[in-house]
Amino acid sequence: YRSEIDGLRAIAVIPVIFFHAGFEYFSGGFVGVDVFFVISGYLITTIILSEKEQGTFSLINFYERRARRILPALFLVMLVSLPFAWALLLPADMKDFSQSLVAVSSFASNILFWQETGYWETASELKPLLHTWSLAVEEQYYVLFPLFLMLMWRFRKRWILSSFMVVAIISLSVAQWGAYSSPSATFYLLPTRGWELAIGAAIAFYFLYRKREMRTLLSHQSIDEALAFIGLLMIGYSVFEFDETVPFPSLYALIPTIGAGLIIIFASSQTLVGRLLSTKPFVAIGLISYSAYLWHQPLLTFARHRSLTEPSELSLAVMAALSLPLAYLSWRFVEKPFRQKNRFSRKAVFTFSTVGTALFIIIGLTGHMTNGFDGRSNQGKLTTGAIQKKLEVNDGLSDTCVDSFTLSPDCRTSDNPEVLIWGDSFAMHLTQGIIASNPDAKIIQMTKSMCGPFFDIAQINSICTKKWANGCLEFNGKVRDWLKTNNTVQYVVLSSPFTQYIGAHNKLLFRNGKIERVKIDQVIVEFKKTLDELKSMGLNPIIFSPPPANGYNLGRCLALADWRDLNLDECNYQEEAIAENRIKVYEFLTVIEKEYRVIRLEEFLCDNEICKTHLDSNYIYRDVGHLSREGSAALGEKYDFYNIITRGL
Repeated sequence: YRSEIDGLRAIAVIPVIFFHAGFEYFSGGFVGVDVFFVISGYLITTIILSEKEQGTFSLINFYERRARRILPALFLVMLVSLPFAWALLLPADMKDFSQSLVAVSSFASNILFWQETGYWETASELKPLLHTWSLAVEEQYYVLFPLFLMLMWRFRKRWILSSFMVVAIISLSVAQWGAYSSPSATFYLLPTRGWELAIGAAIAFYFLYRKREMRTLLSHQSIDEALAFIGLLMIGYSVFEFDETVPFPSLYALIPTIGAGLIIIFASSQTLVGRLLSTKPFVAIGLISYSAYLWHQPLLTFARHRSLTEPSELSLAVMAALSLPLAYLSWRFVEKPFRQKNRFSRKAVFTFSTVGTALFIIIGLTGHMTNGFDGRSNQGKLTTGAIQKKLEVNDGLSDTCVDSFTLSPDCRTSDNPEVLIWGDSFAMHLTQGIIASNPDAKIIQMTKSMCGPFFDIAQINSICTKKWANGCLEFNGKVRDWLKTNNTVQYVVLSSPFTQYIGAHNKLLFRNGKIERVKIDQVIVEFKKTLDELKSMGLNPIIFSPPPANGYNLGRCLALADWRDLNLDECNYQEEAIAENRIKVYEFLTVIEKEYRVIRLEEFLCDNEICKTHLDSNYIYRDVGHLSREGSAALGEKYDFYNIITRGL
């Protein structure tokens, strides 16, 4: 037993909790999971190799220990989450939660959450079991790694260390590539996380077989002190300097993982770092770190679901703090007893595991098949189905018009369209408004999610890869080519949130293949070039600003208000609360407005310093910033979108 390892667990879990609580200073707190992976790789490999040396290793014993360690506390948290989910979650969220129950129980939640990271999916902070993705990675590792080691031990024992290194290099190489080309899969899946576990495994091999010869090279106390301290600094740097814009887990992830490795190797009880990590507070938190990790996400998530808007920082801080006493209780009365073989036999553990797994799978499948138990009663007058209909995805004319260039009849109201709707989802959501203001409007929709109306640039960021950006340029190039051959369109309606083009951490891919960091002046030039080109074709470009937004999920707020029979005005907000990134977009459009028509939705929605989120019973928003179908129609009819476009009214 090494008390400093428990201290390192504390260093890992606290930043994760603070990160999920939204504390901005812990913007890189997610790296705590990477530290956990290194620790797991080290401990599991140590156990297996030590027992193989002694001839006592048993696969069934190994899986029994893992079941005793992981499942009791996990099942407890899942069980306690059920009544809160039933009481607080809207049907769509309850359906997502039900699916996660099945995935967690089958060691596949990382795969589920990878698949759920699409553009329209529930925000991560609203998924009670999102954090179990890392448990799934470890569980998959526990299934595969012992089998791999047993084979290597039997046939190529001397190649064990080199095999760890080969796996780590291949996995890291794939992660580096995937962080830019397929970031979601790279974040969640074992093949691109395996190198972090392999680092820990290599350290275990070092301690068991190479430590003596290495210590002759690194035998000075000051070297141990320095390297342990450097390891701590590397983790600290990652926690406070990384954020969501860092491609991860790419080569950047070497910083916290190597830092963790240095601490495991060099932070002995004789070093300052080792003594620090061995102090009672660090060890105490480390001992309950698994339970703390399990509790924190449901606590924070259900607090967010209970509140119509984002809970206060104090509320989230209280929830984060509450995870520690709950963790102690579950560690003391659940984790510890289940680890004692004299209290629970192997048969009891496996029976408990089987029954618990089956129970949660049955509950989860039932929730999935009933669309989130949509028969649940609520306090409001609207049925759950009616509320969900208000929050339906707003694709415009059809979901056919979402991802690729098409001239499908589904994406036009006439074979001789007069109005082109062009842009991303913020262009899509204008369609109902235009049709509501003139049911006979001859329109065609050319839209692609996240791809704004620029002929010659596309964004590259943590979500949009270079491959995606090339696809966006190709799409907009086809729009340009079609416009050159069309002779019926007179007006082009352009819209986008534009934040993806002016965000400080984003990059731009130009049609000539050049990639540069975002410069606002350059974006203005490119947008004006697009508008000028439209004008040179004899077209009238009209830009619609994105609706005002305060950063909270306004559609969810409205749905919860109806669900709980509250006044929808509770979701209105002060104009001064408009999110900073929206303010920057409005400043960008102010420059464009000097030469081109800009229709400012904020002028329709904000009055007397209050921004409205509904018109009568109609939800204006369906989420953080998109207009709902009924909201777009209500706005379009009230403010006569069609005449604004065609007559400049």
